[in-house]
Amino acid sequence: DHPGLSFRVFTTRPDTTFGMTFAVLAPEHPLVEQITTPEQQSVVRNYVEAAKRKSDLDRQTDAGEKTGVFTGAYAINPVNGQSVAIWIADYVLMGYGTGAIMAVPAHDERDFAFARKYGIPTPIVIVDQAVYDTGDASAWDEAAADALEDAFAQKEGGVMVNSGQFDGLPWPQGFDATAKWLEANAAGQRKTNYRLHDWLISRQRMWGAPIPIIYCPNCGTVPVPYEDLPVLLPEDAEFSPTGESPLKHHAGFHSVKCPQCGADAKRETDTMDTFLCSSWYHYAYVTPYWKEGETLSPDDTPWNPAEGERWLPVDQYTGGIEHATMHLLYTRFFTKVMRDAGLVNFDEPMLRLFNQGMILGEDGEKMSKSRGNVVNPDDYVGKYGADAVRAFLMFIGPWEQGGPWNPRAIEGVQRFLQRVWSLVVKTPSGQPQGVPPTANEIAALRRATHQTILKVTDDYEHFKFNTMIAALMGFSNTLVEAKKTAVYGTEAWDEAITSLLLLMAPAMPHISEELWSRLDKPYSIHTQSWPVGDTELAKEDVVEIAIQVMGKVRDRIEVPADADKATLEAAALASERVQKWIEGKTVRKVIVVPGRMVNIVAN
Repeated sequence: DHPGLSFRVFTTRPDTTFGMTFAVLAPEHPLVEQITTPEQQSVVRNYVEAAKRKSDLDRQTDAGEKTGVFTGAYAINPVNGQSVAIWIADYVLMGYGTGAIMAVPAHDERDFAFARKYGIPTPIVIVDQAVYDTGDASAWDEAAADALEDAFAQKEGGVMVNSGQFDGLPWPQGFDATAKWLEANAAGQRKTNYRLHDWLISRQRMWGAPIPIIYCPNCGTVPVPYEDLPVLLPEDAEFSPTGESPLKHHAGFHSVKCPQCGADAKRETDTMDTFLCSSWYHYAYVTPYWKEGETLSPDDTPWNPAEGERWLPVDQYTGGIEHATMHLLYTRFFTKVMRDAGLVNFDEPMLRLFNQGMILGEDGEKMSKSRGNVVNPDDYVGKYGADAVRAFLMFIGPWEQGGPWNPRAIEGVQRFLQRVWSLVVKTPSGQPQGVPPTANEIAALRRATHQTILKVTDDYEHFKFNTMIAALMGFSNTLVEAKKTAVYGTEAWDEAITSLLLLMAPAMPHISEELWSRLDKPYSIHTQSWPVGDTELAKEDVVEIAIQVMGKVRDRIEVPADADKATLEAAALASERVQKWIEGKTVRKVIVVPGRMVNIVAN
């Protein structure tokens, strides 16, 4: 009996407090030793020692059955005065919340499994609105609680029962009402709890960011004085296989004087991990040689402020989805600090995020050495060329999805590149001699050129690389046919070929540069302006539209691209195929979508 003791529990569901039948403390909780009854001390002590040998990650994982032991002590539920058993369990962490949780087994899956394992009651205090509306209280009485097979954990649509004055309150009114009652009666308070854990330092390199700490035999741990920052790494460290950082064996780095007492001291030789450097690398990239060769002071900015204003924040970030909970999170921390320090005038480091997919093995599984399905791209670069491999990776599927590696598909991409090479390098034969191209031939080629420019530009901007490559392939086929006609060698042909190479350049830089030089164009293709598509030139002269009768396609017809609604309606009703479906019926309505379809409603 400990009348003077109390402890706080953390919960996200105050509306379930009436259903608390036990509380769980972290094994490290300071009250555990004090409240454990004599007959439970041995089993509790053994459990605490076992928990100490586990990592927080092991303790939090959902794999495996949850375990715990009863302390022998009880607490009082503040909302109803009932006794609740106090247990300890290693899935509760001292570093999260208060190191103690209230357990409501009928409405939490983990608590429910724990309660069933150890024979703890599971009273029902939340039911579905539909169940509550029946008015049948047997659905939430003790017998119903004993018969529960699963926890009812949903919030929306739940109604409070067996909860005193709060009976009948739905979510979220029940949440607010119980929270206010707890605060008014000094039994609880609202608080935002963050799931943020300590930064794990694991990916360390000798050339990582130094930790500015000095260890003095007299003064203990001493921070490097502000005026001595930044700590610079040596450039002559010995890299030998000792299993330790080279900094530990570099006397010029680690042997220093204590900044407080002047005694011989040692500098910290550990470094921060890669994530610290990658948290702000893009800031340094705006002026990579800023202050190089100069004596640095702690007041120096790590990049040229003028260049920072020009280039930052990052417009588009592309990376794996795992970065959302690691690298990008840390980058935001750094940006907030830099904002507060006046180094930047924005809040978010990245304006847009795009997560690319994963290239799988030929078997459709993630590549790994254990599966034996790892692909070495160098082998394929040697056989097909870097451009073919790059283009294939873009063509393999939607960029955000990725897909399985298919070596046979690379051959199709290689044939496309060979076709482009022939378009530029090989002189055609068998063309009509002395016959100028027709206006329609010129218009058709320019239309295809500007349609491709518009399509490829839009695909690049929206990361639709697979359809971008497909559009270039289709355009190259168009040029193969155009090369057989009198349009070859005209301004329209030159526009088409140069546009093709410019559109290819970001994805296939090597062949594009080579063919650009073969055309005697100014060096380099990668410094030229991007082609601009003309929407007027890209318009089709005629388009195919679907004719529907009562929502089903009955015919397709070609019409002028600029045909108005009246013209389209007349053309649809004049179709012989359509007339078969409306014969003997009254046309009630004709719906026209210019350029796409006509739908006839008749009965």
